[in-house]
Amino acid sequence: MATRHDIAAPPVKEGGAAPARPAAGAVSEAELRHRARLSRRWQRDVRWSPYAFVSPFFLLFVAFGLFPLIYTAWASLHTVELTAPTDMHWAGLRNYTRLLDDDFFWNAARNTLTIGVLSTVPQLAMAMGLAHILNYKLRASTFYRVVMLAPYATSIAAASLVFVLLFGRDYGMINWGLHFFGVDAIDWQGGKWPSQIAVSTIIIWRWTGYNALIYLAAMQAIPQELYESAALDGANRWRQFVHVTLPQLRPTILFTAVVSTIGASQVFGEPLLFDANKGASGGAEHQFQTLGLYLYEQGWVNQHLGRASAIAWMMFLILIVIGIVNYVISRRLRASS
Repeated sequence: MATRHDIAAPPVKEGGAAPARPAAGAVSEAELRHRARLSRRWQRDVRWSPYAFVSPFFLLFVAFGLFPLIYTAWASLHTVELTAPTDMHWAGLRNYTRLLDDDFFWNAARNTLTIGVLSTVPQLAMAMGLAHILNYKLRASTFYRVVMLAPYATSIAAASLVFVLLFGRDYGMINWGLHFFGVDAIDWQGGKWPSQIAVSTIIIWRWTGYNALIYLAAMQAIPQELYESAALDGANRWRQFVHVTLPQLRPTILFTAVVSTIGASQVFGEPLLFDANKGASGGAEHQFQTLGLYLYEQGWVNQHLGRASAIAWMMFLILIVIGIVNYVISRRLRASS
């Protein structure tokens, strides 16, 4: 029997030939448009997302940083009172010239300088010593590091009130301890130098541990090979500290010195609470009134908003000078190294 090997063709529908199937891997036009939209969205996201992430900082900076800066600059050129902040009268540079002839302003500037020196130098020296001790292997080293940071986390008001009790003239613990060494009772709030030493002590207590942890972090980043080489050369721990640790810490020391100096120029809470009866006057004879207290006294006690704005800008110019000095010193240090 004969076998048929031919295969019948598929029937053709009426109305023309069968529709052609899309080739393998082909993409429809709708899919291409969808992919193009996703690509454009991805490009916009990559381009603008970083700005969206950092925008909260800039919004807060404009609201609480840039706007007050511009407003105080404008207000410093006017005679304006706190009771009527919108009633401004043009004064030009009169507020600044009055400050240059104001004995209370220069007294506050001198007090700020002396308190800054009395607090910054011992503070950084003690922080360096504590960091050097904590850099060695000690039991419960984490506990000691937390204790170093505890004064920084303490409220300024609480710390100042405790030190007011310690430096009390009649029943203070400091005078009680000095009595055993034959020292008469010291009026820590009434004298110029005693009051400034007391205020500086509060600042030292509060910021020494903070700077010690900064120095400790920098010390732990120093390569151990340097200490091993110094030990092979016969250097003891003191020589290792002088010839290895200190040179390696020069940028960190410069940073802490600048930050402490800026903080000292803005001291406000400690002297304000040290003698709450006198308020912003900084003692009966303004013996420990700082620039921050003088600004507060002029703006919120005497209600001279224009003069207080001029003081704020004078303080800002001082900070700019400190920044320029820091830049010059850091450049010389990099050049020498």
